[in-house]
Amino acid sequence: MTRLLCRAPRRASTSVLLGLLLSLGGIGHPHAEDAPATEVRLDALTVEAPAGPRGVVPAYAGGQVAAGGRLGLLGNVEAAKSPFSVASYTETFIQNRHAATASEALALDPSVRATQTTGAPFDSLYIRGFPSNEGVSGETAFDGLYGIAPNFRVFADYAERIEVLKGPSAALSGIAPAGGVGGTINIVPKRAGEDLTRLTLDFGSRARGGGQIDIARRGGENREWGVRFVGSVHGGDTAFDHQSETTGVGALALDYQGERFRAWLYLVTQTDRFDAPLRPFLLKTGVPVPKAPDGRRNLTQPWETYAGDDRGGLLRLEYDLAPSLTLFGDVGGSQTELSRIFASAPTITNLRGDTLTAPQFYGYDSDRLTADGGLRAGFDTGFVHHALTVQASYYQEAIGRWLSPAGRSYRSNIDDPVLIPAFPVPVSAARPRFYDSTLTGLSVADTLSVLDERVLLTLGVRRQTVEARNYAVNVPILTNRYDRSALSPFVGVVLRATDTLSVYGNYIEGLSRGEVAPAVAANTGTALAPYVAHQVEIGVKADWGTFTTTLAAFRITKPSGELGPGRIFAQTGETQVEGLEFGAYGEITPGLRALGGVTLLEGTLTRTAVAANVGHTPIGVPRVQLNLGAEWDIPGASGLTLDGAVVHTGRQFLDAANLQAVPAWTRLDLGARYATLVGGRRTVFRAGVQNVTGARYWTGVASYGTFFQGAPRTYLLSMSVDL
Repeated sequence: MTRLLCRAPRRASTSVLLGLLLSLGGIGHPHAEDAPATEVRLDALTVEAPAGPRGVVPAYAGGQVAAGGRLGLLGNVEAAKSPFSVASYTETFIQNRHAATASEALALDPSVRATQTTGAPFDSLYIRGFPSNEGVSGETAFDGLYGIAPNFRVFADYAERIEVLKGPSAALSGIAPAGGVGGTINIVPKRAGEDLTRLTLDFGSRARGGGQIDIARRGGENREWGVRFVGSVHGGDTAFDHQSETTGVGALALDYQGERFRAWLYLVTQTDRFDAPLRPFLLKTGVPVPKAPDGRRNLTQPWETYAGDDRGGLLRLEYDLAPSLTLFGDVGGSQTELSRIFASAPTITNLRGDTLTAPQFYGYDSDRLTADGGLRAGFDTGFVHHALTVQASYYQEAIGRWLSPAGRSYRSNIDDPVLIPAFPVPVSAARPRFYDSTLTGLSVADTLSVLDERVLLTLGVRRQTVEARNYAVNVPILTNRYDRSALSPFVGVVLRATDTLSVYGNYIEGLSRGEVAPAVAANTGTALAPYVAHQVEIGVKADWGTFTTTLAAFRITKPSGELGPGRIFAQTGETQVEGLEFGAYGEITPGLRALGGVTLLEGTLTRTAVAANVGHTPIGVPRVQLNLGAEWDIPGASGLTLDGAVVHTGRQFLDAANLQAVPAWTRLDLGARYATLVGGRRTVFRAGVQNVTGARYWTGVASYGTFFQGAPRTYLLSMSVDL
């Protein structure tokens, strides 16, 4: 067992830098949600967690973020000892945010922006100015491995932690299935801890509600056996006009924790059904971006639907050959099946917001298999301690897809949607092979530490191979294939001047599979050749007792595909994003907590097919991303907490020529919760209003130049009771 002590408040320096960082906010202390209602505050928190890289990192003061996170094959690393930037959000935070998906749980991370809204059946994100989870391959890791989590949307029901490792991580976590380099999202699944039986009921605008049951038990002579089950069902009308959604989630976690042998088995299934799912918009060339509509408006017809089903499983094994020598192995996989009649995006044709849409049927399925194995060893050479990991990994996926030909279209308007009778759209049960790929890697990493871990140096290299085969649209005819390999090194340094102050730096690169040409491209479905991305980052982390402040500067350079003349998608571009990230989390004063930060981005097209666009800002990269969240325990009202958050995103361009742009926007969220005992049962009531002012805005821009309307004012209620 490892033990983390979150210290009591201390007097801190009153320097100008500290004052600036404090103004950015943080996360608070344990309060009524994590204890009986009479215990609204703890001055010190002692947390115990399973040892080693597979355990759950303990929560930091306040229970909303963890005191570290997973760094790929390096395992779990404390924040102060990490040469990379990672944020890990806890189940408590996820519940208090009423977050239904991983994307919604990351709404207060200043490095992350969702390009879709809540009424869409997929998650699409930007991390550090680069797209993630776009295209047809899910890029969300599950307990550190790709190929397990659902493909298009990941529900938060079964998440103990939702982590973001920022920057390219292929050398640490393996090649991202869709080529993302801005960061990696990892789901740490719920597993059995203390015995628990929790029922949660929730309701949201306009008439969508449901419930979740969460059961955990441990048994055996030494409580070595564990089981946890999470199940939920939700359905009803959403906050968007004539839209309804029905979802179901089931997750089972079994584990055995022996003296030398440990095993975990995870099984996850989820289903998602939409009537009138929201779709992104395209904008006709030369047309200015019109004013955003009322967020409730929905151009999708009630007869346009989405149906998606995901199933995944993972088996993890560990065996201690000696106290400091462990063998490990993992094997898992997933399947995704979906069908939808809304594949094409509405095109806005003028400043009045008139649109033209041609519904298409989109059928998709995927089969994924992932496996890895290796050893971890700890040993000393003189006064230097080593933490060595050797790992081999394998990832294989086969994707089938059928896209109907563009047929009949209809006209509408973003402010005054037109409802039309259903008309036939060609549908096929076939899923011809779209592409398949095999990603393999062999990695070695060693963290060397001296002077009681005051100085840490991490060195590593991954031999990565990408083998891919691409097929013609709707026809299983092989069009191209490639087999490329590369060595991807990484180095990280941490200098800990004191127990509370650390300076770090890293250089990392990785081979990524090339992007797949989007549906709007003339050569849709064509996969580009692999490319290598690079990151350089330096930063400082300061733990002031009950809050932590961070400052990081980074530069990421990445070759990229782009739509060129004739809407041909090709790897003719290169993007560079330089950024400065400020962040803080912790208790500012007793009973007052904050979570927030600001990311300043400077994106540049350093190479492009159109010479006139060199030096322009890349599509979807704003200059500023600001998040400020706060919580306040009301004095004299034990168990009552008020919370609020402000999210701001700067202007984003829709095109490489920088002629069309989505305006900057700001959103305000407010909420309250009350923890008490009802009939001797610990009960928490939560209420929240997202987009309190009813702001009308375009939420974000995807790399293909598509964009979504922001969600309307939305009311959310929930009640959790421990039975």
